[in-house]
Order: sequence, then structure tokens, then C-alpha cells
Amino acid sequence: VFGEIRADMIDPGPGALNDETDIFNVNITQSNSLSRWNAFYRTINFCNTVIDNAPSVREIDPTLSVEQLNAYLSEVLTLRSLMYFYLVKSYRDVPLKLTATTKDTDLQDLPKTSAAAILTQVVNDLKKAEAGAVTTFGNTVTDKGRVTKFTVNSVLADVYLWMDNYEGCIQECNKVINSQRFALQSAASSWYFNVFFNGSSIETVFEFNNKSSVSSPLFNALGRSPKRFLASSYLGSDVFIPDDVDPTRFYDIREEAFYRGSDLAVVKWGTDAVTFINWQVYRISDLMLMKAEALAETSRGAEALALIEEIRLKRGAVVATSQTVDPGDKDAISDYILAERAREFAFEGKRWYDLLRIAKRDNYKRLDLLLNIVAQTVNPALQQSAITKFRDVNSHYFPIHEAELFADPQLVQNPFYTK
Repeated sequence: VFGEIRADMIDPGPGALNDETDIFNVNITQSNSLSRWNAFYRTINFCNTVIDNAPSVREIDPTLSVEQLNAYLSEVLTLRSLMYFYLVKSYRDVPLKLTATTKDTDLQDLPKTSAAAILTQVVNDLKKAEAGAVTTFGNTVTDKGRVTKFTVNSVLADVYLWMDNYEGCIQECNKVINSQRFALQSAASSWYFNVFFNGSSIETVFEFNNKSSVSSPLFNALGRSPKRFLASSYLGSDVFIPDDVDPTRFYDIREEAFYRGSDLAVVKWGTDAVTFINWQVYRISDLMLMKAEALAETSRGAEALALIEEIRLKRGAVVATSQTVDPGDKDAISDYILAERAREFAFEGKRWYDLLRIAKRDNYKRLDLLLNIVAQTVNPALQQSAITKFRDVNSHYFPIHEAELFADPQLVQNPFYTK
């Protein structure tokens, strides 16, 4: 939700809730139920509990080796880092708690910590996690569904790119790309089935496994009628453009696998109440496009464009979506990368963060990226108001929910929402 409905690839469906419609229309208040951060901090507390207590297990169970302990700790450090990274991207400054809450006396009122300080903590934790993480658990399904060194590298590359640390991003991407453990599958009708439904594919670095039938958390939003969310109506003309140049490749192979053009239903995550489809967190294509973005920002545009074209070739991308870009034009390469990321990661919760990451770069040099989506997503009667709000960069982050403010007197509301 956080990464899609603030962006431009999802439209509200006839079943959209009022709080969801308010987000689409850039009319977010501190009472909006979707601005709750409970799930993030619940997961963080699980991680903190393991981090605090795992070392003492060796006193009880001497068969637990130091290497095994460090591997377990690397997993929870990485998951905690991922939670804080999402919080920073969504709220900016948030409370930082690094110890477990297991009883009432552990409860603390905490002020916000700056995004910069949290990201410093995240980077340090990920470096520690990399040192203890395993390269493989010995079987493919576990390697894809649990944290390995390559998961850590992927998260760290993502964090570095958000921080505009381009050399750091390239270095972490190379650790994954050059490992030769991951590769793009060729364009074929079986691509979606292999990567998403079967899962554990050669493309996947990290995924949440649904190897047995489980209730789909997205069914009520995307599958049940009336649907709360639909694919944006502009996708067929601006993103997955039909090709009248090459009749042998009229459509990109990703289009029909991701949404249904006839009724704009999002089908990428299945249309049944139960699902076997794995949620993709990082694939090799993500690392390639992150590296391309960092290369473009370090004046290596030709290398960046080569990575984009490698992905397009493997996906059977149509001629109509090809762009002729000057290797020295950073903004044009960024636009090309955004377009390709839209096709590759449609409905995966990445779009808003992609737009915001590039928009905020160089003191919001590309604010136009956010202003331009208003015409595609906001009710026409509210568009001018939305544009005015988006010009205030503080509006790009969620408010702290009022319940959190009442519970913790040290919290101060995010600036835009105090007006």
C-alpha cells in the first residue's frame, strides 16, 4: 500500500475505502488508518527479542556454534534494517528502538530520531549482518526465502542508493551480480509461472515463500468484487505500450502476467482467496537497475544503458518502449530507468519510493516527477490542491497517526501535518 497508492500505477476501484481514496487524492490526515506503523514496530520488536536473547542460548545449548548464532543474528539484523528502511522512506524521522519490549517495564516514550541517524544505524547493522550471514543454506528454496549474504548486499545497495551513495550502491550490486548465482530468465510464456508461482527461480535473490496454500493478504484489495484497487487506465498507453513496429512482439511478456486489460484487474498476485505466489522482495533485475541508476549518477551512462537493454532483451520489451538516450544525460537515463522499473516491478510496492528517491535528489531537482503524477491519479476537482501540497516536500511522508501521538508524548507530528 505505502509504495503503490501514492504513485501512479494504481487507481481506486469501486470498493476503495475512504482512507485509501484520501491517499490517492493527496488528502492524508493524522487520523488516516493506513498511516499506522504498528506492523513495522511489531516486527522490529520480534527482531530485537532475538538479538537480545540469542547470545545466551549458547550457555544452555553448547551445540549451537558461534557461526550458527551469527547467521541467525544476521537474519534478524537484516529484517530489522529492512523495517527501519521502509519507515524512513515512508515517514522520514521515526523512533529508533534497538532493545526488546517483553514486559510493561520495558515500555518507553521515545522521540523521533532523524532519518540520517537511522540510516547510519541501518548501514552499520547490515555490515555486521554481512559478516555473519551464510552464502547458502544448502537448498534453493531456503536460499531464496531466508536471508543470505546476497540478501544483505541487496538491502544495503538499496539503502545506499536512497542515501545517494552511488559507489557504495555499485559495490553492493556487484557482489550479487558477479556472484553468478543469479541470472535473468529468457523471454517465454513460462517466465511468470517460474518466477512468481513456482518461485525459488534463478532470478530471485529474496522472496517470501508461499509454498503451501495460504490466505492471500491481497485478495480483499485486488480480487474480491467490488475491487478496492485497479491497474491505472494509462498503463496500456504509457507503460505497456502495444507495438505496431514489430508484429512478432506486439506486447511485452510482463503485461498480461501483471494485469488484465479488459477490466484493469491486477492479477500479478493471483485472483483467488488463497495463494501459492511468492512475494518478490529483490530479484536480479532490481540489482541491475539500481546499479544502472548509480552508474548514471557517476557519469557512466553508457554502462547504465547497457544494463537497461540487457533486461529489455530478456523481457521481450517492444520497440515502442525503447528510448534513444544520450549517455551523458543523467535525467534522461533516470527517466528510462523509471520507465523500465515501472514495467518490471509493477504492483510490487516500489513505484512511489522509486519516484521519491529520484525526485528528492540534488535538493529536489526532479520534483516534476511527483507533480506530473497528479493528473493521472487525483480527482480533477482536487488536482490544484494536490499540486500545492506536493510542492511542500514534507508532504511526501506520512503523518504519525494520532493514536501514536496520544500514546507517546515525546513524539512530534511531521511538519506538513501541523498546519
